[in-house]
Amino acid sequence: MQKRSLLFSPVQKRSGFTLLELLIVLAIILVIAGMVVPNLIGSQKTANERIAFTLVKEMEKAAGNYATDHDGEYFKGNGTEAWQAMINPPAYKGRKLRPYLEEVPIDPWGNPLQYEWNGDGHSKKQNALKPAIWSTGSDGQGDGTNSGGIALNNWTPAASNAGN
Repeated sequence: MQKRSLLFSPVQKRSGFTLLELLIVLAIILVIAGMVVPNLIGSQKTANERIAFTLVKEMEKAAGNYATDHDGEYFKGNGTEAWQAMINPPAYKGRKLRPYLEEVPIDPWGNPLQYEWNGDGHSKKQNALKPAIWSTGSDGQGDGTNSGGIALNNWTPAASNAGN
């Protein structure tokens, strides 16, 4: 007489997962993704705004360095011509000047930063003492603030950027 082992049942062992088990795992993954993705998108937007504001402040320093080497006078002009003057500065009073920038500053959305100075101010703020420098934001059409009012410029008081 043959002895039956209690360890093995006459039913065949199954291999793999059932469809129900796979659907449950997929549902769990989708729920987790649904909770995480919105937070990542919001974080990316905030990070881009912070980068843009920091870049504006750095370009303000470059413009200040240009003014220091030019007897306190900022470059008079707009946009690309200003950045080109800081990338390839001509000799000034017989002195060869080092570049203030390596390339045209690009904001996190791929747009060049804007610059404006006419010698006695700019159009963004009355009685300005320094050039206006700003990012046009994610749509490339902005005037230095985002849709939430966060400053992406150098003429808005720093207190309005407390969230940045």
